[in-house]
Amino acid sequence: MYNILIGGAAGQGIDTITGVLERLIKQAGCGVFTTRDLMSRIRGGHNFSLLRFGETTPTSHDEALDGIIALNDESLTFHLPALKDDGFALADSKVASTDPRVIKLDAGAIARELGNARTAGSVMMGAVLKLLGVPLNPDRAGEVFARFLPEKLVDINVQAALKGFEAVEQKKVPLQGSRQDDALMSGAQALSFGAMAAGLQFYSAYPMSPSTTILENLAKYAPQMGFLVEQAEDEIAAINMALGASYAGARAMTGTSGGGFSLMVEALGLSGMAEIPLVAVDAMRPGPATGLPTRTEQSDLQFVISASQGEFPRMVIALKNHEDAFHQTARAFKLAEDYQIPVILLTDQYLQDATATLKLPDPHAVTQVKPLAFDGQGDYARYRYTDSGISPRIIPGDPRGFVTADSDEHDQLGRIIEDAETRKKMMDKRMGKLKLLEQDLQEPEQIGSETPQVLLIGWGSMQGPLKEAVALLNQKDSHFAAALVFGDVWPLPQKLLTQYAQSAKTLINVEQNFTGQLARLLREQTGIKMHHSVLKYDGRQLSAREIAESVQKEVAK
Repeated sequence: MYNILIGGAAGQGIDTITGVLERLIKQAGCGVFTTRDLMSRIRGGHNFSLLRFGETTPTSHDEALDGIIALNDESLTFHLPALKDDGFALADSKVASTDPRVIKLDAGAIARELGNARTAGSVMMGAVLKLLGVPLNPDRAGEVFARFLPEKLVDINVQAALKGFEAVEQKKVPLQGSRQDDALMSGAQALSFGAMAAGLQFYSAYPMSPSTTILENLAKYAPQMGFLVEQAEDEIAAINMALGASYAGARAMTGTSGGGFSLMVEALGLSGMAEIPLVAVDAMRPGPATGLPTRTEQSDLQFVISASQGEFPRMVIALKNHEDAFHQTARAFKLAEDYQIPVILLTDQYLQDATATLKLPDPHAVTQVKPLAFDGQGDYARYRYTDSGISPRIIPGDPRGFVTADSDEHDQLGRIIEDAETRKKMMDKRMGKLKLLEQDLQEPEQIGSETPQVLLIGWGSMQGPLKEAVALLNQKDSHFAAALVFGDVWPLPQKLLTQYAQSAKTLINVEQNFTGQLARLLREQTGIKMHHSVLKYDGRQLSAREIAESVQKEVAK
């Protein structure tokens, strides 16, 4: 497994270099996992990508570096301490470093000889492919460059990459795998494709990082797939548009980040009261207020579970990885329509922006929604009392009945009421869905030993780092550690948690927030208390090494 960092200032083409590199490495058969660390600025500052690859697909990032592409001096200064002893750092020939691991290359001069100084990044990219032992086929490189650059710039960038390839000697043993035919996509793309596979018909959103990539990706495919994407004037409009579309019979979704979700909470309650199906995405970033717009965190869990006034049933699903993002998004549409509730998908910047290789999901395997149909017997009542709490639903314009909805409390026909008896019946009807929903809950993913001494508990995008952390912790004793990673977080599945918590000696929650929000939820719902916490809230994702080291320190105490 190799780990390469591409660092420089915003505007130096880091994302293009990363995108071309990861695709060429995938074409060589390797599995790829790439994360992006971006500042909230258009030019300058310090940005970098971590491109990790191997014969199998990595599940998370790693700080220990096998190679560095330093597009400026700052990148070399910041990241050289993390470079392994046998690693390399590719930098401009003008850098003052005397470190023997630094390979100096006058990429600017090579680029100028070709007639375009801006191709210096492609020179560096070609050089790093040679250093890693990855072949560079001009035709394939041209196809990949064409994804990122105007046609007139493709050939000269291929030439620049070949010049860089010729300018250095191979340093690493080439890695080979069988991932050539895998898909390479970001978490946002996987989520978008899951929505499309479920039959998405309407998406509305206001741009807010890190959810904006969902809006961009869906807008790209909307014309050919036949659904509508609307960029609303704000998040209040976005969720209300989605509710209106769903009320009219469309399969609808909206998306935002925590600050935008704050504006959506009143309409979320309308979804609960009017029993209008809705899928809402909260792509988390550090708050409060503007917080860190381009960083990652898991600090919205408690918020979305209780968002909006009053009580109503909802489902909250945390996306764990790219494949999970596809399948759980598709599942969210089914749950929303089956139970006529809002379903909230929790993702974060780490998963949204990370790209990974995965087997292309089969959209035909997605279970399509079959809403509870009106049997035509008697007068249609939108909120008919039923044993399940789910009322038959027809859409406006159906000649079999009058369809109404109201934000006030109402009777079976949707007429506003004030009496206590009807209020109680309607609350019992709606909240009864939570009990029914338990049959569709998915237990957390179990990783590692069946009889662990230490049980790590996390949720969402912590799945990848936890998977690798358990492997590190179990190197000497395969029964030492295990992890439970929650995807369904509300309502909370409890069977596996109760089972493993009774046998493990030490329980440790691992989360990207300050207060240990999942640990609080587990204690509230089950009485199970964590013994220790591993928490990080600086805007950067926990790595497997950080988790393993923290756990070893806690256990040693």
